Amino acid sequence: MTAYKDRSKEELLQEKSQLEAQYKEFQGKGLKLDMSRGKPSAAQLDLSMGMMDVLDSFTDLKCEAGIDCRNYGVMDGIPEAKRLLGELIEVPADNIIIYGNSSLNVMFDVVSHAFTHGIMGMTPWHKLDKVKFLCPVPGYDRHFAITEYFGVEMINVPMTPEGPDMDMVEKLVAEDDAIKGIWCVPKYSNPQGYTYSKETVERFARLKPAAPDFRIYWDNAYGIHHLYDDEQDHVLEILAECKKALLLAKAGKMNGCLIEGMACPGGCIAGAGTNIAIPVAARAVDKFKNEAEKKVPDESVDQEMVELEKE
Repeated sequence: MTAYKDRSKEELLQEKSQLEAQYKEFQGKGLKLDMSRGKPSAAQLDLSMGMMDVLDSFTDLKCEAGIDCRNYGVMDGIPEAKRLLGELIEVPADNIIIYGNSSLNVMFDVVSHAFTHGIMGMTPWHKLDKVKFLCPVPGYDRHFAITEYFGVEMINVPMTPEGPDMDMVEKLVAEDDAIKGIWCVPKYSNPQGYTYSKETVERFARLKPAAPDFRIYWDNAYGIHHLYDDEQDHVLEILAECKKALLLAKAGKMNGCLIEGMACPGGCIAGAGTNIAIPVAARAVDKFKNEAEKKVPDESVDQEMVELEKE
């Protein structure tokens, strides 16, 4: 079959006429087809019917933490729900936050917040000249639609049976601080069904991005979508691998350095742990500053720190 780009105008018009005729033939059949993808069948929905009979008006609706589940929820979800979801997706309950049932909404909100407010106090993305994302291809078009909506420059990264081309990922994120994230579907990734290998996840956990607000958008959407009971893929838990990398860095067993910076507007006087009125704290800081003999750190201060560390 000749590719469309290689056909003449007359050949393309002939193809168009044939396709239109086929389309009208299908229309004439009066079919009522629901082409929504990812939509469960009636048989699948029937699997959950037993849940409809679990609760009645006599049921105790307080969870183990004493929260009345008829009321507004709590910030991170009730303990039972966190534990259940944690078991399903192989993540400790402490790392679970319960949101609604649309992960795409959550991912959209996270990217939107990064644009409007920034990540953890860093520059909001809308103030930057350029924002880029790595996109493993082929990949999930709904992910790409989010970054496309915000005008993000998307950089293709080839997929392999082991996951994204990690040589390319490591090189790109290390060289360009405009790269703020990468979309990932680590298990049974669309459309090939690839699962990230142990080495790939470990390399993700040890990335050294130039951008301090770089994030891995780890959408394990198909974590329990196994086709067979006896033949199931397993993917390493990314947060556990990140924690392992931090511990290795702390022990001096990894190259590179980890630096955390924190800045407080007006001095560190207005944080979550404030226990006196902010104006009073501000005056106290100003008084200390004005009476201090040394206005800025110098070599003598560094030397004092060295002596303190020796002690």
